[in-house]
Amino acid sequence: MNNPDTNRLHAIKVIQKKLLGKKLTYPEIYVLMDEIAKEDLGDVLTTYFVAASFKEGFSPTELYYFTKAMVETGDRLRFKGVVADKHSTGGVSGMRNTMIIVPIVAAAGVKIPSIPSRAITSAAGTADVMEALAKVDFTPSEVEDIVSTVGGCVCWNGKLNIAPADDVIIRVEEPLSFESFDKVIVSIMAKKIAAGVTHLILDIPYGKTMKVHRLVDAEKVITKFIHLGKKFDMHVIGVPTHIREPAGNGVGPMLEARDVLKVLEQTDDRPRALEKSALYFAGALLDACFRDMHNTKNGFETAQELLQNGQALAKFKDIIHAQGGNRNVTSETLKLTSRRKDVLAHGSGTIREINNYNLNSVAKLLGAPRDMHAGIYLHKKTGDDVKKGEPLLSLYSHNAYHLSEAEETLKSFPIYTFES
Repeated sequence: MNNPDTNRLHAIKVIQKKLLGKKLTYPEIYVLMDEIAKEDLGDVLTTYFVAASFKEGFSPTELYYFTKAMVETGDRLRFKGVVADKHSTGGVSGMRNTMIIVPIVAAAGVKIPSIPSRAITSAAGTADVMEALAKVDFTPSEVEDIVSTVGGCVCWNGKLNIAPADDVIIRVEEPLSFESFDKVIVSIMAKKIAAGVTHLILDIPYGKTMKVHRLVDAEKVITKFIHLGKKFDMHVIGVPTHIREPAGNGVGPMLEARDVLKVLEQTDDRPRALEKSALYFAGALLDACFRDMHNTKNGFETAQELLQNGQALAKFKDIIHAQGGNRNVTSETLKLTSRRKDVLAHGSGTIREINNYNLNSVAKLLGAPRDMHAGIYLHKKTGDDVKKGEPLLSLYSHNAYHLSEAEETLKSFPIYTFES
């Protein structure tokens, strides 16, 4: 079917079929993905498909077909041997452990071409945070050169044309701030397969204010990932993580980049929870890779050593330089906007929980992620005691109106819940 009008009409019929809850064949899914990738359907029709997928979900066979079609309607990266990656289903503020894991794994001698997304439901995606330090938009050959030179990268899919239909779908989803579980699975797996990944570790955050609310749902998602990975000869490890609050202190591109640098620099004020998370995932991923490389080293011990002896930081600076950034950047030299508003505690008590939805919403009001400097710095975390007049958080934005609007919004959408 090479006639553009015929292909478009066929794709529309496929959307109608999905809206009726019927199962789709591979030729039908391929035509639909191809039309979305070429942006021939337009946002309205694409939105109908997204809505139908959210309501009905995909069968295991459809998951395989959609993933395969997304890969085959785009370009691919070519690497030899073991290729690692880590990914999260996202939606969590201040959880930028991928940017710590990549240099650790690369310093251990394992290729790790990370192609994370920009923000969909959170105030910053990994690609948004990396862009605060270096370029993230490269061609396939440029990414292959970067990885062959320094062992890893943290790039965005913009010019890569990897699973291009997914980027169109993400653009449609972003204003509504939602993704279906099945769409998340297809999105992640298609990009990993197209990037040549052989070993993947997945972070599946769950909790009351996460995308996935319950452990049982997280386990179902992991089962689907593993099943799909086997069809593409990919070793997949899924880890359900109960999230109560951000692992870092910063929310927003520049603030989260500073947290990443503090962990890699091993500063005294680094966010320890972010470090602990990064070491766990890096260790488990290295264990899986080492087994297939016939390497007898312990993954966690290797990850910890590379972080503590500075090799991970040196590798991250190599990656920043290879991606056109300043290799001499530090957490101290990373400049934040001068527009800042400290929010003080109105009374005394203990922080019982942090609302991730409200945290993301207020950070977006401040301008994140488009304003790289916009965001929130959390001075207090769950379990901390607070005295009246102490700073709870700091708001950052280039826009004075956004600062006042965010401060006012906190009255109706509080980030902290206290117990006296």
